Amino acid sequence: MGSRRRSAPWLYVLGQCVPFALALLVIAIELSPAHFLYTGPLLTATPALAAVTMGPRGTLAAIAVAVAVSVTTATYNDAWGTQQVYTNLLALLLVSAAGLAASSAARTRRQGELDQVRRIAEAAQEVILRPVPERLGPLRAAGRYLAAEEGAQIGGDLYEVLQTRYGVRMIVGDVRGKGLPAVRSAAAVLGAFREAAQYEDDLAGVMNHCTAALHREAAVPGAYDQAVLLEGFVTALVAQVSDALTVELVNRGHPPPLLLSRGTVRALVPADPLPPLWMEDFAAGPLSGTESHPLAPGDLLLLYTDGLMEARSRDGTFFPLAEAAEKAVAGRETGAEGCSVSPRDVLEVLHRALLRHTGGRLADDAAMLLVERAGA
Repeated sequence: MGSRRRSAPWLYVLGQCVPFALALLVIAIELSPAHFLYTGPLLTATPALAAVTMGPRGTLAAIAVAVAVSVTTATYNDAWGTQQVYTNLLALLLVSAAGLAASSAARTRRQGELDQVRRIAEAAQEVILRPVPERLGPLRAAGRYLAAEEGAQIGGDLYEVLQTRYGVRMIVGDVRGKGLPAVRSAAAVLGAFREAAQYEDDLAGVMNHCTAALHREAAVPGAYDQAVLLEGFVTALVAQVSDALTVELVNRGHPPPLLLSRGTVRALVPADPLPPLWMEDFAAGPLSGTESHPLAPGDLLLLYTDGLMEARSRDGTFFPLAEAAEKAVAGRETGAEGCSVSPRDVLEVLHRALLRHTGGRLADDAAMLLVERAGA
């Protein structure tokens, strides 16, 4: 997506250096035996180039440097009082004023465009990643999406929680790839889950509907190129919590959820790993493996995407997710209905710990979904 100019950082740096390099070239010529060369056009071009490559602050800095160079060279060459000096200064001031006005107008226009894109992204997020209700049946819940790209709202990570006649059903998934194809795949999987979760009694059947939706989306003419078809698989985890004190899971190549129970953290690793969606041909057996695990009142279940567990610090250390999750719930106070600190608060603590570990920069999008079985 390139909001941080990752595509061509050298071009961005070069554009910012050129105006000041011209000013240095002018002063080098004027203070050397070659000062007879006419450098007025080079100095006048400094604020004009700054207005194109930098914002208003950078343009002001370039103007200040250009004026300082002009005054210094005129004084050094004892050229005050000549028509050439005043002509150069007048041209420099006129170009500076025009450049500053153009830079300010461009900045205002870009900010307006960015605000519009953000509004569209927020609207799309409301459709694709709907807010997680704080209470669903026997569960308290919270979800959070962390975008790696600055200003981004949605991407290839997905989650949803629904109250159904079978209990509370939830999904967390991660689409391989970036950009619009990943968002479209995420939307297809979420749409299928929202529909199938309401009428499909088998949890593995819900996952199969998500697989079928992904194949239908890939079959749309012009929707994907061949490279996306080959690499666009989706890891997904579907869970169900009913009145029974258990959680049922179907894991298709996704990171195992963490069960936080009575001060301990345990990863619910599947006994029979299954391939991600779109990679069914690699399955060694049937794709109907549903596993059940205890989920007592007060227990929490953390579902997440690999952007969280693979986040690294500046020295390359992975984010200690299990340890951070254990610390996030360690200080919770017991109240009349379980714990006074909500899953939303726990996710906030996890988010802050993640930002501290990574220095505020994520290499990949991350999604978190935390549910807690409330007291009786």
